[in-house]
Amino acid sequence: MSPAGRRPSSRGRGRKRPTFGVARDAVTRSAAALVRTYGSEVPAAHNLDLVGRLPSPERTVAILEKLVEVLYPGIHGNPHLTRDNVDLHIAALLDDIAAELVEQAGVALHRTCPRGGESCSRCAATAGRTVDLFLAALPRVRRLLTLDIRSAYEGDPAAQSFEEIMLAYPGLRAVTVYRLAHELHRLGVPLLARIMTEHAHRETGIDIHPGAEIGKSFFIDHGTGVVIGETTTIGRNVKIYQGVTLGALSIPRDERGNVIRGKKRHPTIEDDVVIYAGATILGGDTVIGKSSVVGGNTWVIQSVPPRSRVISTPQEQRIERKRRRPSR
Repeated sequence: MSPAGRRPSSRGRGRKRPTFGVARDAVTRSAAALVRTYGSEVPAAHNLDLVGRLPSPERTVAILEKLVEVLYPGIHGNPHLTRDNVDLHIAALLDDIAAELVEQAGVALHRTCPRGGESCSRCAATAGRTVDLFLAALPRVRRLLTLDIRSAYEGDPAAQSFEEIMLAYPGLRAVTVYRLAHELHRLGVPLLARIMTEHAHRETGIDIHPGAEIGKSFFIDHGTGVVIGETTTIGRNVKIYQGVTLGALSIPRDERGNVIRGKKRHPTIEDDVVIYAGATILGGDTVIGKSSVVGGNTWVIQSVPPRSRVISTPQEQRIERKRRRPSR
């Protein structure tokens, strides 16, 4: 059975299907040539030898949407909730989330299990404990998000209400998914976490790695093109604009040229920092000091003391009046 519980399709076996002008033997040759590429080289780019051992992106995203409804009841999901029925609805949602998340987490955890096979009781038990801890973290995640919403409202004069931010702001959507995914990443299920944040990346254009550490009252304004790398650390009350990159200056490698994973390679942003559009801040040793302002379109690869301004000196810009066209 496939991860979604369905058998591989048998359509096309024993009967011909129209190919709309494509020669049947051409289709057969192409299929055979493709199958020959499904070898054992690394990366194999298939899952034919470990059937059922990959989590489902579709089901993971479905879990994510239920989690968003739990965090924002009456805003997302069921619009008819009241204080009289919310407890039963949330309990039912969490029951669904727990069952589905245990299954997907178990599949993800078993990918690296030395026991092999389709599944094992140890991975299933670990998945259950992980989901228990994850659900217990949801009230704390929700408290963080209420601070993020307030920060967005206070930091954007265009915002007319908290509801507008929760319904429409891509920055809050990306941060909401990040805060959920970060808990899964912290609890040892990074693959599910990455599926969630990359889904938000496709939706919003904002790329936040679930391994990043982000403090409370965080606001991304506009958001398109923002990149926050895996080992980034961001303090409290930080505001960043569209097109900001918090990235790596270089990729660390060992003496054999292999990538060293897990080393700090992205910057640290201290409390109360504002980073304007298009700024690029790179390097694991780079620290932007508390209460600093990083101007737009700047390139920063060294640390900045607290209460500093980083300004990019623009090239000369002139404004000339148009010449009048001669009358005809």
